[in-house]
Amino acid sequence: MAGVIGTCSPAFLASPRPLSSQSSKTCIHSLSLTPGRKLYRGIGVPIKKERSRFHVAITNVATEISPAQSQAQKLAKESQRPVYPFAAIVGQDEMKLCLLLNVIDPKIGGVMIMGDRGTGKSTTVRSLVDLLPEIKVVVGDPFNSDPEDPESMGAEVRDKIIQGEELPLTTTKINMVDLPLGATEDRVCGTIDIEKALTEGVKAFEPGLLAKANRGILYVDEVNLLDDHLVDVLLDSAASGWNTVEREGISISHPARFILIGSGNPEEGELRPQLLDRFGMHAQVGTVRDAELRVKIVEERARFDKNPKEFRVSYLEEQDKLTEQITSARASLSSVQIDRELRVKISKVCAELNVDGLRGDIVTNRAAKALAALKGRDQVQPEDIATVIPNCLRHRLRKDPLESIDSGVLVIEKFYEVFT
Repeated sequence: MAGVIGTCSPAFLASPRPLSSQSSKTCIHSLSLTPGRKLYRGIGVPIKKERSRFHVAITNVATEISPAQSQAQKLAKESQRPVYPFAAIVGQDEMKLCLLLNVIDPKIGGVMIMGDRGTGKSTTVRSLVDLLPEIKVVVGDPFNSDPEDPESMGAEVRDKIIQGEELPLTTTKINMVDLPLGATEDRVCGTIDIEKALTEGVKAFEPGLLAKANRGILYVDEVNLLDDHLVDVLLDSAASGWNTVEREGISISHPARFILIGSGNPEEGELRPQLLDRFGMHAQVGTVRDAELRVKIVEERARFDKNPKEFRVSYLEEQDKLTEQITSARASLSSVQIDRELRVKISKVCAELNVDGLRGDIVTNRAAKALAALKGRDQVQPEDIATVIPNCLRHRLRKDPLESIDSGVLVIEKFYEVFT
């Protein structure tokens, strides 16, 4: 018996069956069997009441997810609280456009949404979930590794590809992760099992929210109230695209490329300029003043609260059309061209507005191309640039932290001055 259990064949190691109910969250690198310990919640823990002759130490490679687990996840998703449809949002066109452009081209760098209380900021962001397209990922990988992009791969997936191994792939929707204000640094970055690292010499890593958000969206509500130490973590990850966890002389890195979306009320305080500059676009949201629109918003919300499922079904066709439009735009984005003359004028606007750095130039070019792709064109027009340039530059004009962010009037005036 001991001989049978002590031998793990390659077929067993490659089996998609989870070792425990928690194995989808656990990393596996090697299996070692030791008398006197047993498997408990996916990690080797000594059990006094029921002593077993064997111990399974699990470290550092994600397990695959079984069909039963996949079905359970699907049922759990269906039982979640219904989300307000994106197509049902009334008004707030600037905010909706910025969000859509970031989904089409994640390299724009996210969007910061600032506005009055009760203007639908959080509702709009969370409604984006239904429109997110599907991406290819490696089955069971906790970092949502891209099988075709080395910059978005975890270290183990990259090593397997270099060795020529065939990896099981699947498609999944882009993930949206909420970062609560009270989150701890360990929960955000992930943590290392120091006892296992010291006693067994293995790096047992529990991925955090940044790992979950890789190739997805990280949403921070009330981002201007976020603790400074978490802001520093976000700045570092947003700048490098990687998250590094340092504990007791042990270093583990994993990809953390995400679309950073933040929302907040300017009355509660402004963001640090360093973090504000990390957001590719800035959207300002105001309270709707038109009485007819206000009545429509109230009526639509009442319909949703009364019967969420029926309300969502009524917008299903519009949601599907919007999803197809986004998918088509993502596919055609690489073929969209922007003339050199327009590039020069964009940079001239940035230079004359005294915008620090080159992020403004880069983001404006990307956003204009994404908008052209959304409209179904393969060539950027000046009106595309006029639409997106205020959102790309106005939060980069502030030099004094006590100043308020420009409404975009300065940017538009300079745009027409240069382009005409």
